[in-house]
Amino acid sequence: MSARTVLATTSAGLLVAAGAGGYMLWNDHSKNSAADTAARDAATTFARAWANRTPEKARYVGTEPAAAAANFRTTTAQLGNGNIRTSIANVKRSGNTATADVNVAWTIPGGQTFTWLDPIALEKTGDSWGVRVTDRSLWHPKLQANDSFVVKLDGGLRGEIKGRDGAAIMSNQTVYDVLLDPTKATPQSAAALERATGVGGLRAKVIAAKASRSQATISVVTYREDDFSSREAGLRGTAGVIINERKQPLAPTKTWGQPLLGGVGPVTAEMIKKDPSRYREGMRAGTGGLQRQYDSVLQPKGGVQITAKSQPGTVLFGAGAKNGTDVTTSLDAKAQTAAERALGTLPDGSVAAVVAIDVRTGNVIAAANAPTYGLERAITGRYSPGSTMKIATAYQLMMKGLNPDTKVPCPKETKIDGLTFGNFEGESLGDPTFRDDFAHSCNTSFVTATKNFSPTDQQQAAAAFGIGGDWGKNVGFDGAYSGNVPASNGATDTAAMSIGQGRIQTSPLSLASMAAAVARGSFVPPVLVTNPNPGGDRTPKPLDASLVNSLKQMMRQTVTGGTATLVDGIPGGEVYAKTGTAEFAEGGKRGANAWLAGWQGDVAFAVLVADIPTGKSGGTVAAPVARDFLSTLARS
Repeated sequence: MSARTVLATTSAGLLVAAGAGGYMLWNDHSKNSAADTAARDAATTFARAWANRTPEKARYVGTEPAAAAANFRTTTAQLGNGNIRTSIANVKRSGNTATADVNVAWTIPGGQTFTWLDPIALEKTGDSWGVRVTDRSLWHPKLQANDSFVVKLDGGLRGEIKGRDGAAIMSNQTVYDVLLDPTKATPQSAAALERATGVGGLRAKVIAAKASRSQATISVVTYREDDFSSREAGLRGTAGVIINERKQPLAPTKTWGQPLLGGVGPVTAEMIKKDPSRYREGMRAGTGGLQRQYDSVLQPKGGVQITAKSQPGTVLFGAGAKNGTDVTTSLDAKAQTAAERALGTLPDGSVAAVVAIDVRTGNVIAAANAPTYGLERAITGRYSPGSTMKIATAYQLMMKGLNPDTKVPCPKETKIDGLTFGNFEGESLGDPTFRDDFAHSCNTSFVTATKNFSPTDQQQAAAAFGIGGDWGKNVGFDGAYSGNVPASNGATDTAAMSIGQGRIQTSPLSLASMAAAVARGSFVPPVLVTNPNPGGDRTPKPLDASLVNSLKQMMRQTVTGGTATLVDGIPGGEVYAKTGTAEFAEGGKRGANAWLAGWQGDVAFAVLVADIPTGKSGGTVAAPVARDFLSTLARS
């Protein structure tokens, strides 16, 4: 059926609804006089023209259609290009004059609907009826003749990211957007702005904008308040520069918590294409990390206020903004800062991570990454754990009856099915006890001791400490990795996995959780985001108390007289730890990943320094980072 078909008669009056194909009209006065019909038709034509944004197609008394159309566009310019629906009601004629009501529903920027009733006067001149232009606006009863709508958008405040006990992590602070108006800027002022901000290409953009007569502002940079204050004088004196002040969640520094927390910035074309119902041009949204993952929670619902230009104190329409909802994490600002400072002691370009966990709760209190901008690896990284896996292996061996005081030889090399396994520095400890083998991280003793492991023994040992569990999705961070320990496919595979090589993979998070499990005596799945609650069963899974006690003694001996002596005697109390060095050869390149996992007091930790040269180890590379982290934390 055509959208222009007369459908029915009712007692309600006339209804005009604009659409892509036209309009619909209901007429309940088919028996009325020709004058009634003509007056009603004039009102209908006016409403239809309004809905279709073509007011010049209506007839007017007292002005020309072109003038009415120009007045319409000036008056309603700030209402935007959203959908308009109009309906006519209460048409009343008396002789050659009539009145009617136009009900208007205009979708304004932000998606809300501004509705009002606009009474109009109609008059017959000659043989035709038209809309009478009076001393008030045609478009709203509270507007003056040449008035206009003023729309003020209130974006609301984005939700903040909180830390442990509700402490500020990313809180709303003042930022300054620097933009360039191409109609007022010159190539010379654009070049000056390039020098002042370090942002290139501005001169070329201004030249291109002038050539195309574009009036769209050019985004340049967003500054924190301290960065802006030192540049303000020069920026404000540059032709064409626009500075907008607003609020945005910021971490304590530009690099603090990155890339775990993410940032906030303009939505991209890709984001709009992927989710047009949520994002639109000009919006700001989370651009990575927790900010991107929880954008729908943190994003405010914008508000709007519409007034008359002539009466700014009279609100014609108002729907307040709804601030975004906060996201709460378990991060501890002091622990996170200490972790980041420790990573800062590494050479530039180092790839590393530190994770710290509250032993009592299993909650993540720090997750730091190096480089500070780039991939998140503290929570999601996947690396061979090296000898830190000997914590789980030793637990399984003791579960099978091996006494820590039993002597287990540590030769320089040993062969399994013809494959040679050696110690890190090619050393031989002779005939030490198993606890000494652990403290000095003897590979050959572990390879020999696990010869009779079943295909699933190593897998079960790791599972007791949560490695390879299904808790990753409940951490509250996308991609959180619990690790993977497959069933062994043979004797050499068993030997490699017993020392954390081969097909085993873990993350810094999963190794920190393993250390926390030893300290606590039970495994509790780690959590980073506490609200919204990610769910999942966090019931502690007890470990064998006597075996845990032995592990604690062995990890303490590793610090006092083994491979982790660099963390002995530091502030904060006794440290319990296990080093790890996972060697690799990929694409003709050889290297290693250095680890240290352990705890001090109620803080369990794992340190990863990836892609180090062969010949270096967890005890010489990762241990100094742990020492700096724990020492800084103890003094904070």
